[in-house]
Parts: sequence; structure tokens; C-alpha cells
Amino acid sequence: MGDETKAHKTMDLKGLPCPQPVIKVSKGIKEIQVGQVLQAITTDPGALADFPAWARTSGNEILKTDQGGGLITFWIRRVK
Repeated sequence: MGDETKAHKTMDLKGLPCPQPVIKVSKGIKEIQVGQVLQAITTDPGALADFPAWARTSGNEILKTDQGGGLITFWIRRVK
């Protein structure tokens, strides 16, 4: 994994039902600096739609999404 997806903060959101993962990420992204990356790990399949929609409305950038082993992992750069 390159520097672009090096996480400055990781959030374990496994087992949380929709919409909790995106709500927690919305708060957690404010705990890192602009330009830094937050890694969010969830088991909520709704996150595949929720996270991109949230990123568009919040102005943040999803750098990468991985799926495997029942987990969905997002790398999100704080833009503002």
C-alpha cells in the first residue's frame, strides 16, 4: 500500500448497523488534519452506498475501498 492510503486514524465499525458507521466517520474525520487519511472498517453492506454519498456531500475523498472476509474497508482523505 502506498503513502496515499497510509491511515492516520483507523476506526473499527464492525457490527454497527446502518447508519451508525457513516455517522461515526463523519465525527471521526474531524479528529484528523486536512490532507490526512482515515481508515474505516465496517461490516455494514449499506456503507457501500452511504460512504460515497457522505463523501460527496461533505467534500471528503474516498481514496480506496476494499471488500473481503465480510469486511468493507474505506480509506478517506479529509479535504476540508
